[in-house]
Amino acid sequence: MSSLLNSLLLSGLTDTAGLLPKLAGLVFFLIYTAHLASRIARPSLSEWWLTTFLLGAGSVILTGFVLSALYLTANTLAWGLGVFVTATVVGGLLHWLSGRPAAFSVPALLADRRKVGTDWFYALPPYLNIIFSVLLLTLGVIAVTNLLLVLFTVPNEWDSMTGHLNRVMQYIQRGTMRHFGGTNWNIDTYPKSVCTLQIYGFLMTNRFENGFKFIHHLSYWTAIVSVFGIVQRISQLTTGKANLTAGFFCALVYALVPDFLMQAITTETDIVLTAYLSVVIYMLFTYRQTRDNRYLYMAGMAFGMAFGHKITFALLLPSVFVIMIYTVFLSDSLAITVGRTLRLAGAIIVGVGLWTLPTGYLKNIEVFGHPIGPPTALKHQSVERAGSLKNLLEQGSRNLVRYSYDHVNLDGLRNLPTGNRLNHFMREPLVWLEDKLHMRLDEETDFSIQPFAFDRRFVFFNANPYWGIFGFGLMLPLLILSLIRWLKLTPRLIDDPYVYLAIAVLLHFVTLSYSAPYDPFKGRYFIETGMLCAPFAGLLFLSPRLIFARSGHFLGKIYVGMVVGLGCLSAVLCVFLNIRALPLAWRAPDGVAYPSAFASDRIHQMTLGRPDIYVPYERFNQLVPDTATVALGTINDDYEYPLYGPHLSRRLITINPFEQGVQPIPKNADYLFFAKSVITPKPGDLRLGTDTTMRKTVIVPGEDYYLRKLK
Repeated sequence: MSSLLNSLLLSGLTDTAGLLPKLAGLVFFLIYTAHLASRIARPSLSEWWLTTFLLGAGSVILTGFVLSALYLTANTLAWGLGVFVTATVVGGLLHWLSGRPAAFSVPALLADRRKVGTDWFYALPPYLNIIFSVLLLTLGVIAVTNLLLVLFTVPNEWDSMTGHLNRVMQYIQRGTMRHFGGTNWNIDTYPKSVCTLQIYGFLMTNRFENGFKFIHHLSYWTAIVSVFGIVQRISQLTTGKANLTAGFFCALVYALVPDFLMQAITTETDIVLTAYLSVVIYMLFTYRQTRDNRYLYMAGMAFGMAFGHKITFALLLPSVFVIMIYTVFLSDSLAITVGRTLRLAGAIIVGVGLWTLPTGYLKNIEVFGHPIGPPTALKHQSVERAGSLKNLLEQGSRNLVRYSYDHVNLDGLRNLPTGNRLNHFMREPLVWLEDKLHMRLDEETDFSIQPFAFDRRFVFFNANPYWGIFGFGLMLPLLILSLIRWLKLTPRLIDDPYVYLAIAVLLHFVTLSYSAPYDPFKGRYFIETGMLCAPFAGLLFLSPRLIFARSGHFLGKIYVGMVVGLGCLSAVLCVFLNIRALPLAWRAPDGVAYPSAFASDRIHQMTLGRPDIYVPYERFNQLVPDTATVALGTINDDYEYPLYGPHLSRRLITINPFEQGVQPIPKNADYLFFAKSVITPKPGDLRLGTDTTMRKTVIVPGEDYYLRKLK
């Protein structure tokens, strides 16, 4: 409890004089967007949630672009007022495009849906009552634990320490999100829309550091609601009525899929992209059900936000297009198809113009000659690394098999030695098959960031798992059975939504395999694929061959019960044995003891991924005042975010921007923190060092760090 209080003190949440008016502004904005959403959406709880999310996030992003142009990025008052103006304009336009529907009562809708949910649960047969009780209990425990981790533990993901959060702090210090040339190439090349959401959460909670995580945690719940809504729309399209059992089951299963679950407490970017994608897919399926044009307009808005969030949305375009074929393009008349297509295209063009183009792609073309970034980055982690087309096809095909192998793992369970041994035994036939087919998955390394291994290192699978048993034991088998039409919901293949979803999943799997080198951390990219695959779990309750609510299916029920039980256990172990954010102290299988994230000191927690730099960073934190201005002579891979200090009050100035060479030390700098490989030390510099005894165990060893007092 004392550590939680310390977190509150450090964050500034106990400064009620400064916190209360800002927090009130945040709460009023959420209430206001929820009201606006009730004037746009139909009286559907899931649709109201998704519309609120879309409107709220979209308004903050647009406001952030305007404030950046005016050098008001760090102005809390401008944020507090600006988002209301933007939401009013966007919400009013969507209300007009929706045909000016009357607002419904959200409290009345909540009360009605609560009664419907309660009646549904108590009407379940005993078998399903047990299944859903286990799922709900597991999610309840995890939800509470994750909320505490979001509120009271510091962010510490690698990309956030080098790039994502580092640039957010630079934007706040500079008062604008304009290009400035950071040490890490991600700082200037990644789209900036997510930064607006993080800055808003940070400033409106009185500079509460964990406000950076709010949009990511909200995205977790939004994607879950989307999966529920998508399955509801599919069931209405194929059976004529919404199937609550199928919807809830798919949503709960996806909520406990390891790779999706693990990002709910981080500042990683893929979970936010997943939320945007899920809204796009929901709006498209809802349009197919209702033929109401408002869903095309909101799909276009979500499309623009997704593309503006991250360039990897381009890898999802084939999958999204396949869904569009089913939901928009198919009709009995060419004129109707053209009309729908033009409306959707117009909405996408507006969405891209407002939420994609201002986020940084055009600036990347101006500075680097490419919308993604500099050539060095492209050669490191994109198709350029493969070289020739022939080699890309060969190595990409290997990646396809590698990722297929990576998905067949008991993620979560293998955090324990017993579970890891069971996982190894289960995969022996796959290893034997690879050896007999001479696929050389672990021998070919020229299109790999980290070499493929059948038994991945603990550090790779602990914090970056894939889908676990819910994936290879449930979702993927049902996908295959649907694709070969053993499970079908409609007589005609062209009318079956699951066929299109299956093609969409496979297309994204293929694009991830061929578009970039193999990376054992790639589990985080497959959460979007998982969102598309989650609805297949609903076939257990929608397919005439697999109606689990009726009697019979004894073996099937045993199998599903086993998968659910192991999946729930895996989810709990993923959360409670995640060394990056441990709720309770634990000694990992490799013998390293980790304290609880609630009790760990700030620098120790932030450097868990690079323990060899803990000592120099802790010494820096003790020697340099919180309000000092520090020049940074660091390299691309160095953690810079921890150097801002516990109150995020130090000013950091980059003097070794990516591929630009060392710049002069600014006259206003009080200290110089540098790596020996960047700046040659001179007499009087204090060597902070690095723990060189860990060089063989860390993924990227730290530099030899020095500190120079300038004033």
